[in-house]
Amino acid sequence: MKKGVAKMSKVLVNGALGRMGSEVVRAVNNAADLELVGGVDIHGAGKTVPGKQGALPVYTDLAEALAATRPDVVVDFTRPDVVMDGLRLILKAGVHAVVGTTGFTPERLAEVKQLAEAHHTAALIAPNFALGAVVMMKLAAEAAKYFSDVEIIEKHHDQKLDAPSGTALLTAQMITKVRTAHKQGHPEEKETLASVRGGDVEGIRIHSLRLPGYVASQEVVFGSQGETLKIINDPVNRECYMPGVLMGCRKILGRQGLVYGLDQILD
Repeated sequence: MKKGVAKMSKVLVNGALGRMGSEVVRAVNNAADLELVGGVDIHGAGKTVPGKQGALPVYTDLAEALAATRPDVVVDFTRPDVVMDGLRLILKAGVHAVVGTTGFTPERLAEVKQLAEAHHTAALIAPNFALGAVVMMKLAAEAAKYFSDVEIIEKHHDQKLDAPSGTALLTAQMITKVRTAHKQGHPEEKETLASVRGGDVEGIRIHSLRLPGYVASQEVVFGSQGETLKIINDPVNRECYMPGVLMGCRKILGRQGLVYGLDQILD
């Protein structure tokens, strides 16, 4: 390495051929301080992804990819049913992880924290990498100090596997920190159709829409006497997540343990 030339951080993308993975590949290649070293995908046999210096292999086996590419960080956009298997391999190898896959329970988060600390590395798990979504959640938590009744409507494409979204759950959790739990609606309210009132997080109702045409929208609706307040995040394409993903790749290298939520690394 020439004197005065900064070392680029090496990035491996797990789920490289998916919608989000393909965007990450493009974004890393456009970042001057990051170097894509390959991809991993269950459909990757015989395939490649573009790199700054030419085509790079797509591995079907994550362990093989880690050994061959020796990345500084792995960006994971896979599926809720496989993400933990991947994280166990990544963190045990002492590699940092930036995770956009959702479906994390408190038990899963606890395991990730333990693994990262035990192997002196770090994992950023962000339910949403859009900076607008992070601001939306912060605004919702602030508004909840003044409006005690709130419901969340999250809208995703029909290929999303989990419901509600991680963003909706994190929004509700942030609101519960400043709001006294209580049952909303009429005290004698009854559902004549099961679950029609949505999921319940300490009285906060969450409603999930799954339709073609959506990317990942969310609306937080507060109600008070004579008025409503709506806070909406409405992405139009997946490019909006890339500044947050790249920020995660840069900042997670200086951390250890579990970092939950993009807001935790914002300046």
